[in-house]
Amino acid sequence: MEVTAVQEKQYQKEIDRVFKSLMRQLRNLNRQDKRMVTKAFEFAREAHKDTRRKSGEPYILHPLAVATIIVKEMGLKDAVATACALIHDVVEDTDIELSDIKRQFGPKIMEITNGLTKIASSEVKSELVSLQAETFRKILLTISDDVRVILIKLADRLHNMRTLGAMRQEKVLKIASETMYIYAPLAHRLGLYEIKTELEDLSFKYSDSKQYNEISEKVQASKEEAQLYIQKFIEDVRKALRSTGLKYTVKSRYKSIYSVYQKMERKRLPYEEIYDLYAIRIILETREGKEREDCWKIYSVLSGLYRPNPKRLRDWITHPKENGYESLHTTLRGPDGRWIELQIRTSRMDEVAEKGIAAHWIYKGDNEEEAFLSEWIAQIREVLANPSLNALEAVREFKENLQPNDVIVFTPKGEMIRLPVHATVLDFAFKIHTDLGSAAIGARVNQKVEVLDHELRSGDTVEVLTSRKAKPTKEWLRYVRTPRAKDYIKHALKMQRKEVVEQGKALFNWRAAKYGVNENHPVMQELLVYFVIPNEEEFFYLLGSHKIDTQKIQEFIRLKEEGKEFDTQEMVQWKDRQQIFQSRLEDLGVDPETLVLGKKGDIDHYVLGKCCRPVPGDEILGFVHEDKVVIHRTSCPKAISLMSSFGSQIIKAKWAEGQSDVEFLVAIKIIGVDKQGMLNELIKVISMRMKRNIRRLTIDSHEGLFEGVFHVFVQNTDELKSLLKKLEELPNVYRANRFDVEEENEE
Repeated sequence: MEVTAVQEKQYQKEIDRVFKSLMRQLRNLNRQDKRMVTKAFEFAREAHKDTRRKSGEPYILHPLAVATIIVKEMGLKDAVATACALIHDVVEDTDIELSDIKRQFGPKIMEITNGLTKIASSEVKSELVSLQAETFRKILLTISDDVRVILIKLADRLHNMRTLGAMRQEKVLKIASETMYIYAPLAHRLGLYEIKTELEDLSFKYSDSKQYNEISEKVQASKEEAQLYIQKFIEDVRKALRSTGLKYTVKSRYKSIYSVYQKMERKRLPYEEIYDLYAIRIILETREGKEREDCWKIYSVLSGLYRPNPKRLRDWITHPKENGYESLHTTLRGPDGRWIELQIRTSRMDEVAEKGIAAHWIYKGDNEEEAFLSEWIAQIREVLANPSLNALEAVREFKENLQPNDVIVFTPKGEMIRLPVHATVLDFAFKIHTDLGSAAIGARVNQKVEVLDHELRSGDTVEVLTSRKAKPTKEWLRYVRTPRAKDYIKHALKMQRKEVVEQGKALFNWRAAKYGVNENHPVMQELLVYFVIPNEEEFFYLLGSHKIDTQKIQEFIRLKEEGKEFDTQEMVQWKDRQQIFQSRLEDLGVDPETLVLGKKGDIDHYVLGKCCRPVPGDEILGFVHEDKVVIHRTSCPKAISLMSSFGSQIIKAKWAEGQSDVEFLVAIKIIGVDKQGMLNELIKVISMRMKRNIRRLTIDSHEGLFEGVFHVFVQNTDELKSLLKKLEELPNVYRANRFDVEEENEE
């Protein structure tokens, strides 16, 4: 973009004006710090002198804007942070190197600048690795050394979002989605609520402009009426608070466009039915040591004036949020019976709420501040430094860590435990100790027995119930929200798999020893091809899990010992098997393309697998075994093993249309509270309400929980789903699931 001499002069005036404004914000710095900030500005101005932004303005206006956000909007009036904000792009965009930064400004500013510099494409060895994710991983790894890195990065992202309009559409969408996915939640986690809100709104504006504009227009249209209502409410508040003698100010705010959209989506409501579009904030000027007392005094007076909604009371004063947020929230039924949100806090609390982590820096100093988020930062570093995670996986793990631990629960001894929203009994158990988590079978929550995936709420008292027989399963990964619990469960499952692999190796070596073959024998590679298994670990795992027929291994080794060539012999055997297979199908009267089960294609030689109990409605397959066809559900672990090891003996199968009134046996596992008469209630539902016959049942009780397996006859999957739903509607039943039982456990 061509720039005239007049425009250039105006730009230079604007640069000087913005810098002077920045220095006025930093007027309380000492002389040495002011000199450092000025030096950083002049250094950056010279480095970027020939660079323009997409809009045509001099590039130096961008770092100046980032520094202004750090100082003015985040309230971090810190010389090092300001200097780093001013020079954060010089290494990436100019010929200046990190060694130059260290020589000019010292090692600390060099370290922060390095953390903010994107990774070059030449540093990424694999084309499959995300350059974007690697850069973000690098930034986040630096926050454990200095949290100012991430504050500057957030300020940089905020200014980029404010000036996004000059970019190409595809770049706009990429930056907007990245901002919504990672930067807005990060700002929220650090307590930067104003910045989080603006990032969300800007992301929404660029990613879904139609929805954004529609809601924005409706908000603007309703503001005049809303302001009159707020004014009336504030007048009533002032009258009621006169007698308290407290000094305060009253502010009002509107919901952000994105938060209105979220509520519309969550509640499935049109805009016209969203009523809490604004909130009133009372900010107290109070005496030291009287903050909590005075906030509750305000609440007491106003809850006497207007009826509060007890379900909407949030006490973040007694137990502040993990990011330091303190406030008392309630919802009152105001004039005309309309609900209005009220926030009560002190001026100190308000600054912390607005400035987040930067405000803690102001009040407590940088050393205290690092302690404030030390546990979270340690978790982040542990996740991101894990060499087994690629950059994309590391960023996903980081995203999960952004959830604030704002649910406060208690142990039976009264110890306070913080957990994220939607955390479960199992998360709590692992938070206390990994040994407790790995042995958990449930918990008493407020003296009521609950299952592992029960979601905890603030104020709950939790006592974990354990069993020596318990051990982590894959299903547990669906029960937990905390990275700590997930990591341990994954580790435990990995160790369990390792044990099974070792068992498989031992079994193989024992079976193959008489042929002079072991796991290191050259024939192993051909054996993997023979069984169509990708690697030795998977082979030994399937063997240790008893999913491979050891007789087939011995058969293969004998063939090799006899000197028969693998490829030729295997092809001959495969053809022989196919001929035998086809003749068997003909003998059984089965269509080799698809076996049809039911009245149209009924045969006398098929049986239903006891391992998975298929019923009409299930996806199925047939496995030819001796003189019969065994039917399995396609999702059955045994079927998956058969398909990988004996593919030539598998045939397609399906249920016939208009299935006859034949009944099929299924197993159902039911978990719930063990109370008197519970078994009778279950039988009533199954036998009397649903008219289903029970073949047999087993039931076991432990620590107030019962677990029962019912073998019931049903006609199809629809009937089964209906039965499960009815069972789960019982007040003391937590879960009713279809259950696959091992064949050897059956009669």
